[in-house]
Amino acid sequence: MAAWLLFSASLPALTLDDLQQRLAQHRVIRSDFTQLRQIAGMSRPLRSSGRLLISQADGLWWQQDTPFPMTLILTEQQMVQQMPNQPPQVITAVNQPQMFQFNHLLRALFQADRQVLMQNFSLALEEPGTPAWRLVLTPNTSPLDKLFTHLILEGDQLIDHIALYDRQGDVTTLAFTHQRLLPGTLSDDEQQRFRH
Repeated sequence: MAAWLLFSASLPALTLDDLQQRLAQHRVIRSDFTQLRQIAGMSRPLRSSGRLLISQADGLWWQQDTPFPMTLILTEQQMVQQMPNQPPQVITAVNQPQMFQFNHLLRALFQADRQVLMQNFSLALEEPGTPAWRLVLTPNTSPLDKLFTHLILEGDQLIDHIALYDRQGDVTTLAFTHQRLLPGTLSDDEQQRFRH
């Protein structure tokens, strides 16, 4: 036990650069998610679940399955929300700049893009247990500082958990399970999800 403590104490501390490199090495991530939203004054949280696909080259595909189906696609150029039997809602930097900024930030969160995150947050990286890490983000730009008190990302080789604490006292948590890194390229069907 003493040898392990000595060994773990001699490991170099994880830096933000290390964390970004750790997360950026995965070109494609497939995962299931569960989202819980605890709204102030409500006794039970709102729960939703589904699947997501993150491609460094293409963007983020988010498929909510319960309590109702909804697809969200975030790319460098736009954000598309699609519900069954309804026309897609398309958000771009031109028609809704603030919402598009949030889209850009969401992608940066999933990839721990240090440059984008440092433009919008004060960052505090903690290591509660090796090799686990915890990144606390405190917004320092508008409108994020008007919406959130802080955000927390936790994980190991990947992001396993995200928590968003907003100014209304609500807390939204996202847990990612069954994360898969292979195959490292998108199938034809997966590529089609980003073609809008």
